[in-house]
Amino acid sequence: MPDVNTPTAGRPHSVIEDAYALVIGCILLVIGLIFLKAAGLATGGIAGIALILSYVSGVPAGVLFTLVNLPFLAFATWAMGRRFAAKTVLVNIGIATFSAWSRLSIRVVEVHPFFAAIFGGTVIGMGILALARHQAGVGGTGVVTLWLQRTRGWNAGYVQIAIDLVIVGAAAPVIGGGALGWSLLSATATSLILVAWHRPGRYIGH
Repeated sequence: MPDVNTPTAGRPHSVIEDAYALVIGCILLVIGLIFLKAAGLATGGIAGIALILSYVSGVPAGVLFTLVNLPFLAFATWAMGRRFAAKTVLVNIGIATFSAWSRLSIRVVEVHPFFAAIFGGTVIGMGILALARHQAGVGGTGVVTLWLQRTRGWNAGYVQIAIDLVIVGAAAPVIGGGALGWSLLSATATSLILVAWHRPGRYIGH
């Protein structure tokens, strides 16, 4: 009897499956950003940077997400390969598109910061997970942490946590000290999704 715990070769995802996953990932990321912004919170990674700039400029966070990500996309092409970079470009176009559309379609009037931190952070994490399972990403600081792990042996998880702390800390003058703790909670919620469900050897599809 075969060992059910032994990983086997997975059947590759089809183009349609990849496309669907990229759309769902973009939608989840935009929804998470909507709730975080409605509560006046920030988070880690490129999403956190986009939220900070959105508070200052009034431009939709999803649009800024794509604009800020442009240098990281160029870096991803060099560090992670053209296929990964191409999918990441499509993801960023999708995030900008859905963000602009959501501004005309949905308005969150009031949300408790605890709910926004847990729900928004978790939904963003699920979006990132959906993309990662289909060999795509959102770019940003995640590409840098993976590159540092490959080239210098630095633990990507610890580096990402350090970067997130800096980003959330930088948001304090914009969002206020009261929202800082909730923002750290949102970043933690996002990270825990990836810790729990994005481990090597646990997913055989590719």
